[in-house]
Amino acid sequence: MPTSEYDDRWRQTHLGRLLGHAMRRFDERVLQLMAVNERAPLALSNLAARDKVGAAHIHITRHLPLEGARLTELARWAGMSKQAMGDLVDQCAAWGLVQREPDPVDARARRIVFTASGLDWLAAFQAAVAQAEAEFQAAVGKDVATVVALGLEAYAASA
Repeated sequence: MPTSEYDDRWRQTHLGRLLGHAMRRFDERVLQLMAVNERAPLALSNLAARDKVGAAHIHITRHLPLEGARLTELARWAGMSKQAMGDLVDQCAAWGLVQREPDPVDARARRIVFTASGLDWLAAFQAAVAQAEAEFQAAVGKDVATVVALGLEAYAASA
């Protein structure tokens, strides 16, 4: 079939691509909001404002439980390699967002936990997510936003 007759518009509009674009847009908006959130630690707000905090840093914010986790768990939950997550944790530790501490169950292991500044960052993240969700709802309407959220939740749970 000649290339000129092949319809490849599907590559621009398939669900995976749309989800990817939507997630990038949402994460970018959350970071913009965090850059101006007075609950976020000033140094981290400044990093966010200068585009030094990216979507990868959101993985720690999104996936690290309040009680902490081992690096391997955190990497698995975020869908990242252990090495990539280790680099990200090192950077976040240098920023004062997280720290490594001994695992109470296994003395050989270390747990990644939020610092006090990290918990402030998490609170700012929560507020930014709530505002970004409200903006999404305003853009598409309450009913559509509800259907999208329910559909994504059902799809994610079926994996």
